[in-house]
Amino acid sequence: MIRLIRRPTPSKFWAWTTPLIAVVATMVAGGLLFALLGKNPVEAIRTIFWEPLFGDNADYFRGQLLVKAGPLILIACGLAVGFRAGIWNIGAEGQYIMGALAGASLALAAYPAESWLLFPAMVVLGALGGLVWAMIPALLKVVFGTSEILVSLMLVYVAQFLLAYMAFGPLKNPEGMGFPGSRNLQQYPAAYNADLIPGTGAHWGVFAALGAVLLVYVLMQRHIAGFRIRVAGEAPRAARFAGVVPARLVMFCLCLSGALAGMAGLFEVSGPSGQITDSFNAGYGFTAIIVTFLGRLHPVGILLAGLLMALTYIGGDMAQLMLGLPSAAIQVFQGMLLFFLLGFDLLTNYRIRLKGARA
Repeated sequence: MIRLIRRPTPSKFWAWTTPLIAVVATMVAGGLLFALLGKNPVEAIRTIFWEPLFGDNADYFRGQLLVKAGPLILIACGLAVGFRAGIWNIGAEGQYIMGALAGASLALAAYPAESWLLFPAMVVLGALGGLVWAMIPALLKVVFGTSEILVSLMLVYVAQFLLAYMAFGPLKNPEGMGFPGSRNLQQYPAAYNADLIPGTGAHWGVFAALGAVLLVYVLMQRHIAGFRIRVAGEAPRAARFAGVVPARLVMFCLCLSGALAGMAGLFEVSGPSGQITDSFNAGYGFTAIIVTFLGRLHPVGILLAGLLMALTYIGGDMAQLMLGLPSAAIQVFQGMLLFFLLGFDLLTNYRIRLKGARA
């Protein structure tokens, strides 16, 4: 009864409308899910999307919105560059972990030294940690033609095991009475990523995320490198005729996304999280993939999508406490967003026609 007719060119209208439709569809489907769990769906949706912004203690939760959105936006900006070129870094979570480990290791090794140079050095080392971890799938793809999707994803599990080893071993707090985890960097002034504007949640990671949005916008819209990246993703053969070297493009895109993910990990471990533990990784690297697609691979769209996804994190935590929703239901709710986005994205490239209807 239904047939799909390919559009001559992708529809810009549907490209920017489908994310809004996906959000609405997620609310409807999420409401049905919460109803099946025996909860009031309207109250659940209101708790997730309304309470953090306009409910009691909204000032505090708005600050937390920036805290949660910062790493998502920073990681998503790096992923968007690679995705534009058809280079799929699915292992940003591992690069996030390695950046945190690299930067925190420097701070813990220098403890209790006090120097204003310590934190900038941690940021650089965090970026290098993520970059080096991303170079592994980049080099394997360039040299052996392996899939960067599989390699980067498998390296996430390697990074998680390494995180647990460091938390229980070399980075374990010698004054922690045997409990796993490093020293709390929030109690180490030289290494603490404190709020630059007290009470707002705006630490260095938030400003780095805004800087990444500006950097990626200039790169993709105002620089010849961005043009080459877009051409490589849309027409690989034409990109080769235009002088694009695929190996260099793979290295650039994966290393950029790895560096930004590593910085996000460093800002998190030196700020809101505070210490290296075996449960430090919060899934930001995977959630950033949803943010990237929800933002249509555009830095401004990623900024808005990051804030929206951060809202579901905060509202989801509130729904768990206030309504007794299980955490798995909140994760399913977040996953629905990507599911519906990819589904409705069909409208960008195809028209839907009923059989027998005039085209």
